[in-house]
Amino acid sequence: MANVTVIGAQWGDEGKGKIVDWLASRADAVVRFQGGHNAGHTLVVGDQTYKLSLLPSGIVTGTLSIVGNGVVLDPWHLKEEVAKLEGQGVAITPDNFAIADNCPLILPLHRDLDGLREAAAGKGKIGTTGRGIGPAYEDKVGRRAIRVCDLAHLDSLEPQLDRLCAHHDALRAGFDEAPVDRAKLVEELREVADFVLQFAQPVWKRLKKVRKAGARILFEGAQGVLLDVDHGTYPFVTSSNTVSGTAASGSGLGPNSTGFVLGIVKAYTTRVGSGPFPTELDDADGQRLGERGHEFGTVTGRQRRCGWFDAVLVRQSCAISGVTGIALTKVDVLDGFETVRICTGYRLRGKIMDYYPSHSADQAEVEPIYEEMDGWQETTAGARSWADLPANAIKYIQRIQELIETPVALVSTSPQRDDTILVRDPFED
Repeated sequence: MANVTVIGAQWGDEGKGKIVDWLASRADAVVRFQGGHNAGHTLVVGDQTYKLSLLPSGIVTGTLSIVGNGVVLDPWHLKEEVAKLEGQGVAITPDNFAIADNCPLILPLHRDLDGLREAAAGKGKIGTTGRGIGPAYEDKVGRRAIRVCDLAHLDSLEPQLDRLCAHHDALRAGFDEAPVDRAKLVEELREVADFVLQFAQPVWKRLKKVRKAGARILFEGAQGVLLDVDHGTYPFVTSSNTVSGTAASGSGLGPNSTGFVLGIVKAYTTRVGSGPFPTELDDADGQRLGERGHEFGTVTGRQRRCGWFDAVLVRQSCAISGVTGIALTKVDVLDGFETVRICTGYRLRGKIMDYYPSHSADQAEVEPIYEEMDGWQETTAGARSWADLPANAIKYIQRIQELIETPVALVSTSPQRDDTILVRDPFED
């Protein structure tokens, strides 16, 4: 049996939660390997809706769920999210939940800096969630992070605080803010330390044991490839690598462990926040997509920008991330359109392009080249086999496969777990 790595192949918000939940019910372990609590996953199981932003989706089904070392962890948010899920009847114990003890922590000073920078950025705003994710990753790379394992050694934290505060106090001074209150920070960490430490361990060892037993591991990505700090629409990106290769470094397992790479792709395109968006619609069609797709961020509640499917971007994402097959979601949102459009290329100052350029000015100037197809009036909602789909919907899906040069592994036709057309089982590749 193969392991499976799930990533978003657009700008996030592709419906990964439902797909990961569907796969998690058949996995033996689920691992988050990057990002922070800026990544929202909504799971609909029966009449119960769960909103996760840090915990792996497997926790809802009682599957062993692991937060890998590639994640930046807000310990106070973790405590809140665990309490919220427990209130919904989800059991969370050290038996089914583990946190890498080398995870960097998101601290109050990171949230402060995130907000101060965005407020001062003017037209240069990136549109962050303001949760301190980026500054926490900066401290990790700058070798001044406080990590989960440090919570067990708070009485000897002074040297690390010296490095951390030397950096942050200078930045805070530039914003006319007082220096970090070190005593208050340590006290806040002390209050949450025992809660976090009950789950902390070298998760690479636990995963090695799981893998050696022949169990199936599901690696759960956050955000999408177009938000990757290297390969996305820089600088309007997240602060981590969102591509499938990060599953190895962000979990402590080798690159041969990631298995089938499933790219989650929405049947149209959305993004939250600032940044270029070639197929964005500012008309009635865009509004219709947003309303029918309930396009609001799980974490922020921000309205998502909507546009037609961009095959150029998805083909690029699939190539960069080594996608084996895609899961196409939200096809039902396109029900009732007279015509649907797919972007097949770009024009940039008179030149035809079959890829998305790296420079932000070029990204902002490209004009989409569209292919138009007949829509369908019948409903696709709840379809569980090809026979349940209208002929034009099947043609649309087949054309997407051709253009992105990647096969469809499954099609999702509603938020419900079982409303899925399975073409190829990722766990049996």
